[in-house]
Amino acid sequence: MSTHDVAIHEDTAKQIHGALVQFLGESGAVDALLIDRSGQLIARGGTDRVLDTVSLSALAAGAFSSTAAMARLLGEPEFTMLFHQGVKEHIHVTAVDEYAILLATFDGRTTVGMVRLFAKEASTAIGAVLASARQRPHRVDDLACPLSMTPSGPFRERSA
Repeated sequence: MSTHDVAIHEDTAKQIHGALVQFLGESGAVDALLIDRSGQLIARGGTDRVLDTVSLSALAAGAFSSTAAMARLLGEPEFTMLFHQGVKEHIHVTAVDEYAILLATFDGRTTVGMVRLFAKEASTAIGAVLASARQRPHRVDDLACPLSMTPSGPFRERSA
């Protein structure tokens, strides 16, 4: 099951957003992105600054995936955390569960230790929310499947 198999309802989205906001407040990070392992952005918390979240999400997922291959070469199941240090901005990426990762951007106003500490707590909280969402029953009516070009159910044409 992937995060694509999970319906994120409004209450789930609020819980995830709350965990991201709490993480940002406690850690001092600037932005937080919840990303699935394929690179799709699930949720964002933080500033309203212009950030190419599509590219950042895809690249972070790729980097996380490549380090998982390196971990296996060393006999580890995976490395659960990545840290990239820049001159002014830094990136911390951590595993939430087997389907999602949490990416945080931060600057000199906080430390990697603070971000790492609170990212672990946020990942645990968000992981529990996602696990609960995966336990919800799946739809079984007309809206359970993707819409098709062939009219059926409530969307068929009326006969004249």
